[in-house]
Amino acid sequence: MERPEAIAQIREACKGIAQQFMKIHPAVPQLRDGETADAFYRTLHQMTVELETLKKMLGKLERADASTEL
Repeated sequence: MERPEAIAQIREACKGIAQQFMKIHPAVPQLRDGETADAFYRTLHQMTVELETLKKMLGKLERADASTEL
């Protein structure tokens, strides 16, 4: 597998993870436990931040590859 394919695969997986996070969020209030809900929201936020960090790293690699093609 070449780097562009690996980047595409990782990017697609990140998209899938983000979509699953969006399914969790609306279900949290139904737990009817404020402390647990707060922990869920904090953790979902942290995980989203980490996911965005991965995506930014992929973008850096793509930009580096594009600049070497010139």
